[in-house]
Amino acid sequence: MAAQLQELANARDRLQGLLDAVMAISGELELPVVLHRIVRTAMDLVHARYGALGVLDENRTALAEFLTVGLTGQERAALAGVDLPHGRGLLGTLIHHPEPLRVDDIQAHPHSAGFPPGHPPMRTLLGVAITVRGEIYGDLYLSDRLDGRPFDAHDQDIVVALAGAAGIAIENARLFERVRSGAERFQRLLLPRLPDLRPYEGAAVYQPASSPAQVGGDWYDAVLLPDNACGAVIGDVVGHDLQAAAAMAQTRNMLRALLYDRRTPPSEVLTALDHTLHAITEAPVTTACLARIQPTAGGTGWELHWSSAGHLPPLLLAPGRRPEYLHAEPGLPLGVDPGHPRPDHVRPLPPGSTLVFFTDGLVEHPAHPIDHGLDALLELAAPLGDRPLDELCRTLCREHPSDGHDDLAVLALRLPRGVYPER
Repeated sequence: MAAQLQELANARDRLQGLLDAVMAISGELELPVVLHRIVRTAMDLVHARYGALGVLDENRTALAEFLTVGLTGQERAALAGVDLPHGRGLLGTLIHHPEPLRVDDIQAHPHSAGFPPGHPPMRTLLGVAITVRGEIYGDLYLSDRLDGRPFDAHDQDIVVALAGAAGIAIENARLFERVRSGAERFQRLLLPRLPDLRPYEGAAVYQPASSPAQVGGDWYDAVLLPDNACGAVIGDVVGHDLQAAAAMAQTRNMLRALLYDRRTPPSEVLTALDHTLHAITEAPVTTACLARIQPTAGGTGWELHWSSAGHLPPLLLAPGRRPEYLHAEPGLPLGVDPGHPRPDHVRPLPPGSTLVFFTDGLVEHPAHPIDHGLDALLELAAPLGDRPLDELCRTLCREHPSDGHDDLAVLALRLPRGVYPER
């Protein structure tokens, strides 16, 4: 009776472990993370020293990917330069005959093809196929129980059960990837390709958030205006859903029309936009920075006119000077109080200057105040002022000081190095 009670207790623990394992792999959505979690979880359930997951190619006849878990740094170094398994030997046996495979002595098995040089010795094997939507997706391989004993029927049963849940988790992750890819493509279609801005130069980058499969509200635009000024805007609609994306598209299109039609200070354009949004849309709160870069009277220099609707300040990279933020009264975001006055700001600019407009996704980090991110961005941008604008934008997006939880947009504009050319 004591033995039976112990067996029941072990069975209960195994079942609880399996339920915990299923919950663990089901909670992940990134496919590489899901695959790694499946292998690690299977190893924990049966106390295996090594684990691997082989993903089959499109023909379902060989391995296209092979993820390993459990190898030490020294063991991985010994395998440097060795090709990943292609699916021959015992691995191929499971590919062509996808029934659970238990082997007590790998070297003695008639289908064993041996190990490549540098491979750690392995004696026992438990292999189980993983099926997704009725097709074999890959195979889960476990080797060498920590207690030195061969894998038993209980081990096989629990790994088979885990493989069933793994198939669902993999399908969810693949669906997530498709949704995220579609959302990102949709977002990019809503954003403009910058037109020819000569004599100015322009470049922009949009980067989606690292984790959520949602569209965002970050946007940018730049256009050469009839009065020889370059109009530029960066903005961020509150929210991360289709409503935010739709509001972003509405706001950008309205602003472009107002900016092109009205040769007025940026503050008046933002005020007109705010009244229009308030009257005919249900757009959420939006921050924005609207700027006009134009030649001074007489065409002997350059100046920046801008107004902010609760947005972060532009970054100025001027030749021979330290980079600086153009701090000024930020004003209220759009959608808060259309009747509230909006300030305008003016700043002379040296020829060849670069202006960088960005959204808060570039600098926000939950572990640090916003000033920390702004200071870090300043140091990052300092040596990039004379780089090509595409390189400048890509570098800022790649090495940004934020944690990547939010989407981000960067718009960079560069003035000519001389006076405005005659037309």
